[in-house]
Amino acid sequence: MGASQTDLELVRRVQSGDKSAFDVLVLKYQQKVINLVTRYVHDPHIAMDVAQESFIKAYRGLKNFRGDSAFYTWLYRISINTAKNHLVSKSRRMPDDDIDAQEAEQYDGGGMLRDLATPEHEMLTDEIRNTLNAAIEALPDDLRIAITLRELEGLSYEEISDAMDCPIGTVRSRIFRARESIEVELAPLLK
Repeated sequence: MGASQTDLELVRRVQSGDKSAFDVLVLKYQQKVINLVTRYVHDPHIAMDVAQESFIKAYRGLKNFRGDSAFYTWLYRISINTAKNHLVSKSRRMPDDDIDAQEAEQYDGGGMLRDLATPEHEMLTDEIRNTLNAAIEALPDDLRIAITLRELEGLSYEEISDAMDCPIGTVRSRIFRARESIEVELAPLLK
């Protein structure tokens, strides 16, 4: 049984009154939702609150979940909207420092990052990170969400299409435009 089938079975159990099945879904997706929300709400404590609010909204809305998309795609959509609504209500700007050194080790080349820990390299790395974060922050919402879901969350084009409620061709276009815009900003630093 695949992850989507397992999730759907858990959802059906919740819809039938088994509240403990929702606990399983929360445990399964809690860290992913927190990571996603943290891309919008930079304070970790507030991000945890927004993530919790996302799960509360999902629980309340679960009776209307039909299974047209995967559960986690539906949950991501709720989480993104909850984070954006939080920012609007608090009149906060988007985060300007999204990737830290510990996170970088999770990406390919993490070993190389550890080996090049010279002050000059760290300064250049900080400059690249700041430029990358500024480039992502400057993107319009639709491009920023698409590139974040693809590159940082690892969703497929189909999953992003479901999460953003748009055709796959639009997702591909948004990701292409986002990458193109980011590349323009990073090019001077990477020469």
